[in-house]
Amino acid sequence: MNRRNIPVTEIFEQWLSNPGFVTECNAVEAENALSDILLQTRSHSGLTRAQVAQRMQTSAASVARLEGGDANPSLRTLHRYAEATGTRLRVSFEQSDKSGESMTYPITVTD
Repeated sequence: MNRRNIPVTEIFEQWLSNPGFVTECNAVEAENALSDILLQTRSHSGLTRAQVAQRMQTSAASVARLEGGDANPSLRTLHRYAEATGTRLRVSFEQSDKSGESMTYPITVTD
């Protein structure tokens, strides 16, 4: 049986030519970024997962799923997490115009 070694970079270039692959990669990247932000926020607040859970009136397992990227949280859940960690939730939409200039539309989530 003849096997041909294909360089990983060649395979990756083939994958990148698939729009579905690129879309999924972007989605996973966004989920990972959110997980990182949540973990950094809790770490900076000096709280344990159990303490955040208690303040959110949920279980530590729910907070673990949220921080681990195993959940698709609503804005309400993210707002509760922010309140529990003593932070403020801000969401923004960014759009580039024809000149390449970025326009940002921030939203602050409050009660």
